[in-house]
Amino acid sequence: MAGVRCGDDVSEYLSQNPQLAQWIESFRGYCESSKQWSARREFILRNMEAFPTVKPGTCSSSLDRLLSLSMVWANHVFLGCSYPQAVMDKIKDMGEGIAVQDPPVHKTTRAGITARGKRSAPDDGDPEGCVKRSRTEADGRPSGRVAARSAIQKSGPPPQAPAEQQPFFNRLYKAVAWKLVSAGGFGPNLDHFEILRSCVESCKQTVTCVFVPLKDIAGLPAGRTQKDGHVCEIRCQTVYMGTGYGRDEAAAKAMASKEALKVFQGRKVTVKICRRRYRGREVEDLVLLDELPRTQGFPPALSYPFQDEPQDEGPDC
Repeated sequence: MAGVRCGDDVSEYLSQNPQLAQWIESFRGYCESSKQWSARREFILRNMEAFPTVKPGTCSSSLDRLLSLSMVWANHVFLGCSYPQAVMDKIKDMGEGIAVQDPPVHKTTRAGITARGKRSAPDDGDPEGCVKRSRTEADGRPSGRVAARSAIQKSGPPPQAPAEQQPFFNRLYKAVAWKLVSAGGFGPNLDHFEILRSCVESCKQTVTCVFVPLKDIAGLPAGRTQKDGHVCEIRCQTVYMGTGYGRDEAAAKAMASKEALKVFQGRKVTVKICRRRYRGREVEDLVLLDELPRTQGFPPALSYPFQDEPQDEGPDC
């Protein structure tokens, strides 16, 4: 798309090429504002010539890469997300000359494109980007500074917690939607945990995984009678996202990630306070939900970050 230099030129160019306009419009994210989409659309059109195999109406690996880079660029400009330096250098070159009207200003600073942001690395994460909680923490028996914090923390999430958490999960919804578009949509063959991890980290948070041997849990769903394997619970910022079962921790984490991503298939996600079972009692928990009505209850909680005192020993149920 040689010669296009600003948003007005893009609009005029697309008005003269209606088939191209219809094709490019199909890549717009559901939650993408007009300003964000206008900038990302220009990024895609400006860089199509650098990907010779990208043809309107045809799927290809080059198209997936271009769309992914456009999302990375938009995440950096509008959300302040940061990526490895090689990626940052590439999107800086690809986005040169694109004027973003009233770009947001982010709190942290570093040399970048238009908006600047820096993602801090997790302190206690594993190489796969999952913060693993110990069995002690999963059972609700924190130690050290965690215990000191819990001693002054009221049991259960505060009433304002959903409203405080909602803005983050709105951003995460957008990041997941863009990531799934570049991956060709939600499906069984995706690396669900990697998608979830990368999206959460692009929003400057980490995924928390709690693992418990299957044999230690009572009250499992009907039909699950085997005792071999593990259960994984995924949270982010104390909000419950999904539970998965598997023959080992990796398989359980993959299944939990898949369940968590299913929530993002609707038109929105909402953080709510819901009743769940935790170690034999009913508790209030923060849960991420879509807009569809639930026909089943939630799996028993493996961790509970809102209690104010240690619990006695006993099986999870």
